Amino acid sequence: MRMYDIIKKKRDGGELTTEEIKFFIEGVTDGSIPDYQITALLMAIYYRGMNVRETCDLTFAVRDSGERLDFSAIDGIRVDKHSTGGVGDKTSLVVAPIVASFGVKVAKMSGRGLGHTGGTVDKLEAIDGFRTTLSEEEFIAQVNKIGLSIVGQSRQFAPADKKLYALRDVTATVDSMPLIAASIMGKKLAADDDCIVLDVKTGSGSFMKTAEKSKELARLMVDIGKNAGKKMVALITNMDRPLGNAIGNSLEVIEAVETLKGRGPADLTEVCLTLAAYMLSLAGKGTPEECRKLAEQSVADGSALEKLIQTVKAQGGNAALIEDTENFAKAKYSHAVKSVKRGYIVRADTEAYGLASLTLGAGRNTAEDPIDYSAGILLRKKTGDLVSEGEEIATLFSNDPASFAAAEEKLLAATVIEAEKPADEPLVYDVIE
Repeated sequence: MRMYDIIKKKRDGGELTTEEIKFFIEGVTDGSIPDYQITALLMAIYYRGMNVRETCDLTFAVRDSGERLDFSAIDGIRVDKHSTGGVGDKTSLVVAPIVASFGVKVAKMSGRGLGHTGGTVDKLEAIDGFRTTLSEEEFIAQVNKIGLSIVGQSRQFAPADKKLYALRDVTATVDSMPLIAASIMGKKLAADDDCIVLDVKTGSGSFMKTAEKSKELARLMVDIGKNAGKKMVALITNMDRPLGNAIGNSLEVIEAVETLKGRGPADLTEVCLTLAAYMLSLAGKGTPEECRKLAEQSVADGSALEKLIQTVKAQGGNAALIEDTENFAKAKYSHAVKSVKRGYIVRADTEAYGLASLTLGAGRNTAEDPIDYSAGILLRKKTGDLVSEGEEIATLFSNDPASFAAAEEKLLAATVIEAEKPADEPLVYDVIE
């Protein structure tokens, strides 16, 4: 089998066989295929696409390129949630404890943030002492004992994807539906979960900018998961505005805790309860409507918050920060961003909001960049709100006051204010089952 023939076949619109796709991924993993031939096939896939069977084969080959977890020692139904990434997305910190409070096992592996999107692992590491690296034995034992553990992804998961993504990033082939789906699901299927709920973001703060493209990606990933024997559902959720009011690591943890106390922002609360309902439903706890009531009950009686506290303690974190969020370290400096005109906020470039937070020190441009866990943004006004000239629309936090000017400039440029109030947009556009 020659890589030349595989490239030519796809270039001419042909359908690759399972064996050809396996050959390609094995060569990517062991280094036997040079980068120029890898990128040639990536470009051919970008232009010619792949059908569902090819995309499934590509996903499974990526999954099998490295370690795979065996969760058979976990007692009970295992459910996971995956988000395609956004700004202010702290849903895992709310949803996972809710689901685990009903005896469903949540053995979750999460990623770090990069660029404008935040990462669950970074948020958890804002909690002093919290260990996001556990041995497999520790991880499984904790899930069996309290029903929940959240750790960082192993570097050995889907190594082919790491190589492919690095090349896609520099050859303008990132925006390819089969390549996106194989990247996300290849890593997700390396974990041994029974049920997966996908939170596919759409809008200015997400990778997929339109609801139509997000639905297409969601359907493809649901098909892949079903072909792998998983129970699947995907929600298309709004990322045309930040989720909740907090952007930045410790700020988002605090907001997640407030949400578990029943005092969270309405949009964050709604998305979290909906995600939790579908996770519980896939696990056999009832219809989504019945499970929505269960999720509300878990928040109301405090059992979800208690599950988060148990998880923090089990992973070495300072639970006093969760029990009283005033104990979190505060940024030394704050700065009020004020509206330059009167009117309604009709649109926000959510990606730019995330980049403003990064400017304050809350994120990273490269995997090695340090993070200021106390840095970030609290939004005082959001899309649809009426603001007066000179009214505060956001508060910036940082330990580097020199960062405020650039962050304020980004945030104001990203906030469009006009005379007419915008139409309301749904928080959940669609459910793909």
